[in-house]
Amino acid sequence: MRDAVIVEAVRTPVGKGKPGGSLHHVHPVDLLAHTLRTLVERSGVDAARVDDVIGGCVDQVAEQAMNTTRYAALAAGFPESVPATTVDRQCGSSQQAVHFAAQGVIAGAYDMAIACGVESMSRVPMWSNVPAGADPFGPGIAERYPEGLVPQGVSAELIAAKWSISREEMDVFATGSHRKAARAWAGGLFDAEVAPLGHVTRDESVRPATTPEVLAGLKPAYEDPAFAERFPQIDWSVTAGNTSPLNDGASAVLITTSENAARLGLRPLARLHSFAVAGSDPLLMLTGILPATEQVLRRAGLTLDDIDLFEVNEAFASVVLCWLRETGVDERKVNAHGGAIALGHPLGASGTRLMTTLVHAMRARGARYALQTMCEAGGLANATVLEAV
Repeated sequence: MRDAVIVEAVRTPVGKGKPGGSLHHVHPVDLLAHTLRTLVERSGVDAARVDDVIGGCVDQVAEQAMNTTRYAALAAGFPESVPATTVDRQCGSSQQAVHFAAQGVIAGAYDMAIACGVESMSRVPMWSNVPAGADPFGPGIAERYPEGLVPQGVSAELIAAKWSISREEMDVFATGSHRKAARAWAGGLFDAEVAPLGHVTRDESVRPATTPEVLAGLKPAYEDPAFAERFPQIDWSVTAGNTSPLNDGASAVLITTSENAARLGLRPLARLHSFAVAGSDPLLMLTGILPATEQVLRRAGLTLDDIDLFEVNEAFASVVLCWLRETGVDERKVNAHGGAIALGHPLGASGTRLMTTLVHAMRARGARYALQTMCEAGGLANATVLEAV
């Protein structure tokens, strides 16, 4: 039977997603092209062997319009014969790209494919694809959810209220993310995965000196009188400090079969073992990681105890903390090298950024199985199980 293995995984350093950020000067096409070029250079693979390039991007407008992945592959110097497409499953876009690429390899539609992602939130701000006054939902959604849906930050507040997660817990968790990321950088644990871009060599959002006391001074980010009246249970404790920042970045993984890897002299980093995607309540929105985790474990024939490392995207601290409450997983196994609160969350790039970090962490820590899951807008989540080769 055919399988799918990751043979190389790279990412840019992650910059702050605002004018003046370290990567603001780089066009998103060139940002993604940098990772694609580095990916084939480090692997030694001829780009002409790539059957498809599948990229994630969320705000597909302005400089991220027109199938960004195709133009990134051309900008990277790939032959014109190599096709590419861009997908959107919100924050999980590039994790979904991994699923599509791996499933294509397993099915025999591809022998080699690249999954990747990019987001330049400084050049294409979040929600740029929804013009003022536009309704992205339509009357059918208004009829099904007459009270209306809410922004993700309010969903994060509702999760904190439902699972009785305090402001202090979220700030402590966020501080831990920064400390783990700082230790990983100091220990050289990111060296193998990061592709420096000019003078930019480090993730810009990591704050090693932050403390719960510092974060406690921040104001709630999503408090709104209208939502306060509708949801009196909310304590308004989600802040910029216990939430992922806005970021620029790109990432990519190279996927082929074990047999093809051996033929080409490539060393697999991990096998893509099992996949799941789940839907959940679009009001709470960010809890899809719970059924997605259950589904992927069931498909893998594994239990939580079998998993050595977890990546659970830190879109909001409350999301990961609710997942920890429900699963009972040892927090030391989760986001071992820091998460998005510290490293950043360049939306379309985050799925393959997490996977790049995860496959390198598996090798560094001798993990046999790892699991990655991400919450996504609209009540969605992807989950993937990786196995050491």
